[in-house]
Parts: sequence; structure tokens; C-alpha cells
Amino acid sequence: MTQCFLAVDLGATSGRTILGTFTPEGLKTEDINRFPNHIIETGGHFYWDLFALYRHIIDGLKLAAQRKDIEITSIGIDTWGVDFVCIGKDGGILRQPYSYRDPHTEGAPEKYFERVPRNKVYACTGIQVMNFNSLFQLDTLRRNNDSALEVADKILFIPDALSYMLTGEKVTEYTIASTAQLVNAQTRHLEPELLKSLGLTEDNFGHFVYPGETVGTLTKEVQEMTGLGAVPVVAVAGHDTASAVAAVPASNKNFAYLSSGTWSLMGVETEAPVINAETEALNFTNEGGVDNTIRLLKNICGMWLLERCRLNWGETSYPELIEEAQQSEPFRNLINPDDPVFANPADMEETIKKYCVAHNQPAIETRGQVVRCIFESLAMRYRQVLENLQKLSPFPIETLHVIGGGSRNDLLNQWTANAIGLPVVAGPSEATAVGNIMIQALAAGKATSVASMRQLIGQAIPLKTFQPTHAEAWEVAYLHYKTMTL
Repeated sequence: MTQCFLAVDLGATSGRTILGTFTPEGLKTEDINRFPNHIIETGGHFYWDLFALYRHIIDGLKLAAQRKDIEITSIGIDTWGVDFVCIGKDGGILRQPYSYRDPHTEGAPEKYFERVPRNKVYACTGIQVMNFNSLFQLDTLRRNNDSALEVADKILFIPDALSYMLTGEKVTEYTIASTAQLVNAQTRHLEPELLKSLGLTEDNFGHFVYPGETVGTLTKEVQEMTGLGAVPVVAVAGHDTASAVAAVPASNKNFAYLSSGTWSLMGVETEAPVINAETEALNFTNEGGVDNTIRLLKNICGMWLLERCRLNWGETSYPELIEEAQQSEPFRNLINPDDPVFANPADMEETIKKYCVAHNQPAIETRGQVVRCIFESLAMRYRQVLENLQKLSPFPIETLHVIGGGSRNDLLNQWTANAIGLPVVAGPSEATAVGNIMIQALAAGKATSVASMRQLIGQAIPLKTFQPTHAEAWEVAYLHYKTMTL
């Protein structure tokens, strides 16, 4: 019977359960089920449907239990960051969790900093200031006298809440907690002073665990529902980016990574947090990683720009859009992908067009010009962030590893290589699930180190390398980009 690891990998728009098996040829993965993750809008708020996600996970466990050729060694859950669930004294879920896209935290950081200085918060946590960080969500709920928070006994981040529903055990996993802006970057534990500012203590959270620790085993209820036995649930890197970075198939430490999807996250892996005036001014973040590492990174708007434009374009395929982009004039239109106007506009295509006109660029006339504008602008923004990262990194950056869904975009990968002047290595596209499985394998003693697992991933998964070309043209265009997007 084949020993398998089951990864639950949840993104902001979809989720899946995946089986991972180690064979002499390397790592083999197989999807069990895929499902949507819908935001519920009601009463002026945006919520995640936690119970629907739980039901889909149970369906995946049932399907896995029906397989007579495998045995599930463990289960691990990763999700997006910052969001959380309030649990009552009786153990019940008090309401569906708010989504980080809920507008109630607009202006929240400024209100919090009236009480606690911004530089003090950054010096402690090393986390970039974003209005939806858990710190500001919790402060907003307090100010609004939120009924769920008022009576909450425990606060569990999303992967920990789902682990709780499966095992009955309440934990706080380090990597997901680090996204909250509540963890002290030096002690790598919840910071009591920040909790006190919110009227909370460490007792309001589950006991702290780190990637590779066991949360608990499936409850009798879940065992009966699914047909599985007392399978352990392992705390992987609960934050999906932390799991993805664990799967970077790097041969040495001198690399930067770009986790490319709806969001792009660019960073390096360091042994200690990098917190200084420069990282604070540039709004870089120090999030928890696996194997006692820190992910020094910057959030960049990613394929969100194109995804929102595609809402107006019907069932147009990606190959068709890429072909139209290639046929369009180079460097005709450029935008700053991280300009606030692109955060969540009603019409992304129209917003891009207006931005270009407002910045004295030619009016966009075709869909191909929109796509080319997005891809070239992302490549330019990647260079801009990488230049800052090169100044902050404690080691030289020789290669950029692109992981996640965006690693399949050959055109953007080539333009990124051209823009940054360094080789771009693309893959694995399923980095988050691979990292999730990898940490479970380490916990089970099936592997000895993250480095050895990365080597195995590099051998087992096809990677594609893009070398920079047309250096002079991209250099001129980059200078133009910086001028046009001021």
C-alpha cells in the first residue's frame, strides 16, 4: 500500500485537496477534488464561507478514503493570510469570518497609529503596513463593538480554524500568525504589548506551533464521516506563500523568489529579520518561513490586473490574449501596478485606460495593448522591487525563481528576465501544494532537510530557464517607466 500525504491548499478564489507520494523518480501529485471559494456579500460586509470550505475538505477526505491502494500518512492545510475566526467559550464558531477585502478596514492603520506609534509596531513585527492586516482588522472590530469579538474565547487563523474543525485542537501556527502583524519578529511569538493594545492576551489564541508539529488526529466524527482512521493533521506552513517558498528548487541560498498569482510576492529567505529605517520606508515585510527562516518580501499586484480585465472579455483564452499582446507595440503604455487606483476598481480595463491618458500616454485602443501594458508593467515593477531587495539582502542575488501559477506564463517570464537582467527559473507551478506535502514528509521522517527536498523537487519537476535578452531596449524602457509612473 502506498504511503501518501494529503494537502489541503486553499486560495482566495479556489481550493483543492491533493495527494502527494514519494517514488524513486521523485514527487508525484494527484488532485482529489477542486472547488470554488466564494466570498459572501451581505449586510455591507464580505465574508468567507468557512462551512462550505470544510464540506469540500470532507468530500476530499471521503474520496481519498475510498482509494484502497493508498494509506494517508497525514493531512496539512495552507491558506491565504491575515483572516481569522472567532470561537466561543463553548467551542462554537461565532460567525463566518470577514474577508480581507471587506471595506471596514479602510483607514484603519491611521486610526490605530493614533494610539500606538507606527515605527514602534514595525520595529517589533517587521511587517509591512496593509490596511487588512489582522492587527487592524481586530482593532476595527473593537472600535465597532463587534459582537463576535466581544464574546470570543479564541481567535484562530483560517488554516488553524479548519484544523480545529477536523481535530478539535486549537493552535496558532507561526507562519500564518506572522502575517497578522502581531508576532514579534525576534522572539517569533505573539507580542503581548500589541495584544494588550487590542484588549487581548495570548490566552485568546491557540497554543503556538511551528511547521512540522502535529496539531492532533481526526475526531471520531470526522473519521465516521470520511471513512478514514485516526490520521494526524500536521501544522505545515499554514500561510500559502510560506509553503510555496519552501518548495523553491534552489541549488544555493543566493536567490530571490517571485510567488506569482493573483498577488505577486517577491523576496529572499534570510536567517534573521531585516528591520531598519530603509525596510520600513520601502514597506518590506518579514514573515515567518520554514526551518527557522524569515521571508523578507514585498507584496506586488499580480495577475489581479488581467483577471479583472478578463471579466469584460468573455471566454477568451490565455493563448489568444498572449498572441494579441505579442502583436502590439512594445512599451507603448506603462502603469504602476501598485497604484491604489488598481486595488479594486469597478472596471479594471477602463481604469487602466484612464491612468494612461492621465500620465500623458497614447490612448489604449485594443485589448492586446491592455495585456501588453499589464505584462510589461509587471516586469518593470518586478525590477524596481528587486533593485530594492538587492540593497537589503544579506547575500548577492544571482537568480529569480518564479513559482506558482504565473510560472506557466512564458511571455511574462521572458520579459521579467529581460527587465531584471538575471536568469529566471520557472516552476513548480503547484509550489504551494508541493511545499505543503514536503513539510508533512519532513515531519514523518521521509526526508532529512529542506535543502534535500528542494534538490529532489528540482530533479523531479520540469523547470524552464529564461535568459535575459534585448538589454539595451529594456534599460531605456525602464527609465521611461520610472518617469511615466511617478
